[in-house]
Amino acid sequence: MPLLRRKPSALAEPPKDLKPDELVYQIRFTKEIFRDYHEYLNFLNLYRQRIWMCKVSGKTGLTYEEALVSEQRATEKVQQFPKELTAPALQIIQYSMLPLKDLADSINEKLLGHLFVGAELFVKKDDGVYPCKILKVILEGVEKCRYEVVWLNKDKNITETTYVCAEDLVQKKPLFSRNILKSFIRESTYRNAPWVLHEELAQKHGISTDIPEVLRGRVFFKNGILTCSKKRKNEESMEETEISNKRKNVDCSAQKEGNDQHIDEPIKYPIDDLLVKPGPDDPVFTTRPSPSRDFNIPMDCVGDLLMIWDFCTSFAKLLHLWPYSPEDFENAIRHRESNVVLLVESHAALFRVLINDDGEYSTAIKKRRSKYKITMINWSEYLSEFIEMINIPGLHQYEATIKRGQYGLVDVNAKLEILSELVNRVLETGIFRGEMDKLIEERQVLGASRREEALEDGRKRRKKKEQLKAGPESNGVVDGNHLNNASVSTNNNHGMQNGDVGEKRNGEIKPSRNDTPCRSGIKHLNPASKKTQKKVSSEVEEPIEHGKVVSSKKLQKQLKGDKDPSEKNCSEQRKKLNLELKETTENGKELSGKKLPKQLNGETDPSEQNSVEQRREYFEREMDKRLIRRSPLGKDRDYNRYWWFPRDGRLFVESSDSKEWGYYSSKEEVDALMGSLNCKGERERALQKQLGKYYKRICSELQKRSKDLMHKDEVDESVVRRSTRVRAPPRQNPANAFLRYVNKWKEE
Repeated sequence: MPLLRRKPSALAEPPKDLKPDELVYQIRFTKEIFRDYHEYLNFLNLYRQRIWMCKVSGKTGLTYEEALVSEQRATEKVQQFPKELTAPALQIIQYSMLPLKDLADSINEKLLGHLFVGAELFVKKDDGVYPCKILKVILEGVEKCRYEVVWLNKDKNITETTYVCAEDLVQKKPLFSRNILKSFIRESTYRNAPWVLHEELAQKHGISTDIPEVLRGRVFFKNGILTCSKKRKNEESMEETEISNKRKNVDCSAQKEGNDQHIDEPIKYPIDDLLVKPGPDDPVFTTRPSPSRDFNIPMDCVGDLLMIWDFCTSFAKLLHLWPYSPEDFENAIRHRESNVVLLVESHAALFRVLINDDGEYSTAIKKRRSKYKITMINWSEYLSEFIEMINIPGLHQYEATIKRGQYGLVDVNAKLEILSELVNRVLETGIFRGEMDKLIEERQVLGASRREEALEDGRKRRKKKEQLKAGPESNGVVDGNHLNNASVSTNNNHGMQNGDVGEKRNGEIKPSRNDTPCRSGIKHLNPASKKTQKKVSSEVEEPIEHGKVVSSKKLQKQLKGDKDPSEKNCSEQRKKLNLELKETTENGKELSGKKLPKQLNGETDPSEQNSVEQRREYFEREMDKRLIRRSPLGKDRDYNRYWWFPRDGRLFVESSDSKEWGYYSSKEEVDALMGSLNCKGERERALQKQLGKYYKRICSELQKRSKDLMHKDEVDESVVRRSTRVRAPPRQNPANAFLRYVNKWKEE
């Protein structure tokens, strides 16, 4: 049962007195039945939210249905846990206060040397190790014991019986992995801190359920369930809120059923996509294009191929592996003639990480080899030893073929299964985890700097708006048309003394281009060029008594329009000066009459907007470089997932059951896809938002890809037109580009 906020959530009870022919609403994956549509919709939307947790694997952020599938798969893995070790493991788990990771390490350490009847191991004999199986454990004293074992041949048939000591037995691989052990712990218990086993499971294996003395007083049993004396208030309040909301929804639906006049409430979008019905206000949707499916490998292998390729190219620097395209990887996987360099280098890069990690594979290799250099000649030996170590039944049949150096004859599914297992083992290494921690720290630093810049931009915008609002009032502007004469004369006199002048229009002084920010808070325009300053200053000095500074009283008379008898030609010269000021430019561009009001209204300069967008794109690029995990862009109405890999450009489509794949490779197809999405649905709204976010990058990559394909076709045609007498060798054919792969980042 999936957990809601780490606690079980009961299903809704079926309605009473159901008639055989009554129409009801049923949730597909929980089989719950509802009479009322709104009650059904509330529960369905709750199950669609990513707030559920898989009880067995501990995965969070899942929908209810995804949590059910995760529990089913995790339970199948738990069945691989040895039955002989179940009771000792449960004994360690009961009432343990250790965290999950430490508890798993403790069990692994205590049961590592625990040998039991039926265990398959290896025995040292004649400077070698040979497979065997324990038939009987013979105790000799308190700590010593001997084992009766049988020798096994390659087909695991019994050949001979003998007795050996514990020192002669070699355990090449652990009997269970840590992930299986963690899932086993979660499935066996119903709570942690302390871990408590299910009552039926404890009784089955004879494990005591009495509370130990260390925990008495801190925990107690209530209704057969162990409960802490001090509960977390936050969890209680959240659970009570969730339950009360459910009850309110059920009560409201019951009241609606009782009323004779049922009032249909308007639906609040977005809702689940399958519940969206066509409406009169819907836009005209385009027909969704069908994706291309021209893959060269079986359809059920495409997902694994893309996963392996994306991992190898995303962490290429860590693996010291030169990136390659998915088409080259696909052609190399299906190639059956010889050992391909691209595949050899990919396997070797993954093997090197496992060897350097000092893990299980490294220990097994170091026992057999003194040198660990992987070459084109001996790489198949490393591969066959890895297949022997992982012990997957379906891959043993290819072990002899690989040892003979005929890797190309191995089935495509088996090749990808081996690579997938290699990738999973690399993901668990300490080297990779250290790299992940480093990337996480770098992403946190980038996120912090982005938030600081956003806060700083917000403070600047608020300050700018305050200055623009306070500026006109402090300068004496009334109703936007009249100006206080006293303040104008003072400010303008100050401007005259510095060689600056303003333009008078409709009784309002327009600031000069050479004005600087003053105490009043007005944000003036940027300083003009030196030529413009000289031109303005020369024009200003001419009417001001040939270089003499005019007094404030005389300046007031000039601004009011009063003519001084001593300066008969001053008005003509002032008109000429105003015309010159109108032609004055800001950074070489004419200052239009609309630009200043826009600045006073606080509108952002387009150049500033571009800089903000550039910074945002920069942060997104840096985040993409530090990839932690690849997630789909979203899902459509039918739960088909959409994947985009920046290094390829194509938009891939994965069916809901992961059995079919396709892709879009042109901008027109992406546009048609976006036009077919209905924003009233939750999934398609989220998908459209993500497609809009990456639209420019997707189109750019698709155009780049189409140009590369056109160039490749031109080269192909030139090769075809060649004479048969000068036919190019097979490796020079552009279709066999994957055969010319060279690992330029190879670690020496």
